[in-house]
Amino acid sequence: MKIVKDELVIDGIDKIILRQLMEDARKPILEIARKVGISGAAIHQRLRKLEKSGLIAGSKFIIDPKVLGYRTQAFIGVYLERAANNARAVRQLKDIPEVIECHYTTGNWSVLIKILCKNNEDLMNLLNKKIQAIDGVSRTETFISLDQQIDRQIKI
Repeated sequence: MKIVKDELVIDGIDKIILRQLMEDARKPILEIARKVGISGAAIHQRLRKLEKSGLIAGSKFIIDPKVLGYRTQAFIGVYLERAANNARAVRQLKDIPEVIECHYTTGNWSVLIKILCKNNEDLMNLLNKKIQAIDGVSRTETFISLDQQIDRQIKI
């Protein structure tokens, strides 16, 4: 791993390590070490350097929301009356547990949010009673996801 022109460049060994852990973050370090042909300690050292560089932001367990009954996923474009309302609106969106992502965007919307709800009725209540009730929200545009076709990270 090295920095060239303010960009992190990783070598082939780092790429193999990262690919293995992206596939399964719980994969044993010694299993990766055997595959790469270096010691487990060397793997740990490389991982510490990659974490310190900021490339690795952490690891997490992925919960399948459908197992918990969240069957409706939607993307909502939120129109605000004024750009000055952005920060206040986002603070209020953070208080809504069903909002799992929020992005400032270009184009017509002020922000784009991703939400999870139990069903379409819950989605309607969330829109009417929580999101559209936020001061400064002029209207929303909702897109219900029928099925997620691609879910991946950037290729290493």
